[in-house]
Amino acid sequence: MSTAITEQARPQQRGDVVLKPISWRWPVLYGVLTIAALLLFTLLPGLEGETIYQLSRGSDFFQIPNFAVPAALTNWLLVAVMAVLTVLALWLTRNRRDVPRWIPVVFGIAFVLTFLTYVGAGRSTVIPVTTLLSGALALSVPLVFGALCGVVCERSGIVNIAIEGQLLGGAFLAAVVGSLTSSAYLGMIAAPIAGALVGVLLVFFAVRYWVDQIIVGVVLNVLVVGVTSFLFSTVLTEDKATWNANQRLPELPIPLLSEIPVIGPVLFRQTLLVYIMYAAVILLQIFVFRSRWGLRMRAVGEHPKAADTVGIKVNRTRVVNTIFGGAIAGLGGAFFTVGSGLAFGKEMSAGQGYIALAAMILGKWNPTGAVAAALLFGFSKNLGNVLSTIGSTVPSEFLLMLPYAVTIFAVAGLVGRVRAPAAENIPYIK
Repeated sequence: MSTAITEQARPQQRGDVVLKPISWRWPVLYGVLTIAALLLFTLLPGLEGETIYQLSRGSDFFQIPNFAVPAALTNWLLVAVMAVLTVLALWLTRNRRDVPRWIPVVFGIAFVLTFLTYVGAGRSTVIPVTTLLSGALALSVPLVFGALCGVVCERSGIVNIAIEGQLLGGAFLAAVVGSLTSSAYLGMIAAPIAGALVGVLLVFFAVRYWVDQIIVGVVLNVLVVGVTSFLFSTVLTEDKATWNANQRLPELPIPLLSEIPVIGPVLFRQTLLVYIMYAAVILLQIFVFRSRWGLRMRAVGEHPKAADTVGIKVNRTRVVNTIFGGAIAGLGGAFFTVGSGLAFGKEMSAGQGYIALAAMILGKWNPTGAVAAALLFGFSKNLGNVLSTIGSTVPSEFLLMLPYAVTIFAVAGLVGRVRAPAAENIPYIK
């Protein structure tokens, strides 16, 4: 009996080639979403008239007129596209072939367009595509920095639950320094210091005293919330003009590129903080997987004893990378204040650090994957904002819960089996 079970558990073979197991997760997901788009956005009553889309802004190099599409016909075509992609993914999976990355991208765009077409059907309002995308990118900035912080820390073997506190600390110090110096740029420069200080506390207890890293992270989040709330109530509120005045990073449009419709306002008409985010993503993707620093970081996160035997100082590497990751998260916290032109408020990070952790897991501890997941969450949040602005009939309660529902659904349904760095949350004791 045990022999038969063992034989069934072995991977199937074709000749001398070991075949990988079939995972039906993605075809099933595509099928469920296709049926949902058909039932909820195509067959339900209310899909009448036309939906108007807006692509251009007044400052674009050339104008694209608003265009209207027949709502019912458009959604039927989009559902047909999703059905074809579902069948294609099913065929590829059945034949043990990898599903190309363009399939989920095209499928996701088609699904979102069916929803937007349904929402705008027969209404005088327009769907502002450029506003939707540019706002999504802006709201993704703290999530991207937080997810990158998680990648650097956890690849080194340190679980960083304190990203929420690092974002909040960065927002606080950016607001204070920016207000005192009347310079948003100096506030942005100061923000990483707050995140790095939280990182110092994290590694002090986790590396020096071997305290459970998850517990330390939770305690640090509570500590930062308490300290910033106390200072806000006692210092910042009493003399807001000195300690908590609004400072905003100016937009730095790139000539010519910023005037291209849709792409220009979204990517090239941003603040310095967003451009730093672009550079951070590219550089980390290169250095994590193509440099000696990245190799050593991944080694201490996967097999610290082996890394130690070849001369890598495990604990020092973890300390340096965790502090560096904290600085990255602190820089993301600057978005809440000087990046958005807002004064500091109590708990204004509002759980974004935990969503950044989810983005990191969804991205499988990879910088580009984490960024893609962060953009997904930012888009879902801004979608709710835009629909509320244009007066959508979608219930406001649904719009408020949308980003959090997307977070839960993505992590629980899309990630599947993922393997974290093997040595994370395990102190290295020589």
